[in-house]
Amino acid sequence: MMLASRFRAATQLSCFSRGLSTLASSPSIKVFDHPQRANSYILSYLDTTPPNPELAIGTTTSIPPTTTSFQGNHRFLTLLNEVLAKYAQDDPGLKSQAQAFASPAGSNFLFTRKKRGTGTGAGGASAEGGAGGAGIGGWVHLSDDRNPPDFGRIAWPEDILGSVEVDGHGNVIGNFQPSGTYRIVTNEGILGLSSFLREKLIARLREEEKKKL
Repeated sequence: MMLASRFRAATQLSCFSRGLSTLASSPSIKVFDHPQRANSYILSYLDTTPPNPELAIGTTTSIPPTTTSFQGNHRFLTLLNEVLAKYAQDDPGLKSQAQAFASPAGSNFLFTRKKRGTGTGAGGASAEGGAGGAGIGGWVHLSDDRNPPDFGRIAWPEDILGSVEVDGHGNVIGNFQPSGTYRIVTNEGILGLSSFLREKLIARLREEEKKKL
């Protein structure tokens, strides 16, 4: 049984330099055997061996990670939100979305998804994005790339990293606000940032790593 489990895990990994492995679905995320827990792995954006648990994304008992096998690292989530607070407004995807929001067709962003299995609006973080559009201004959401919403729709709350306020011309006028509903791992996969934000996050993690040396 253990051999079968290890085989399934191996099929979800990609080879990396110096003998490291990465998640097949997210090559930027490195996978390390946990040094203190059998049949457990540490997931990290950094390739330093051994990995620093304080800077890791989290741990998992299965590959790929699932909502039941994954345990997130609170410190990593704090650093992620700090990076987003500083750079989210400069993300090309978010800027493009803000411009679309301010266009005459921006009223499309008034639509929200419905909760799974209900007939009510999505509520929570998604409800914040209902105001604005078509030259009025409002909130634009930064969504995880693992499950991008259809055009004119708002992502599921667990996929919304946070939001920024924009004016009627699509210019950011407020600070990034974490959603409070985001989940690093969902049934759709693990954290998926744009290349711009991922590079900023990795740079921050490396800065933190140097402080530990």
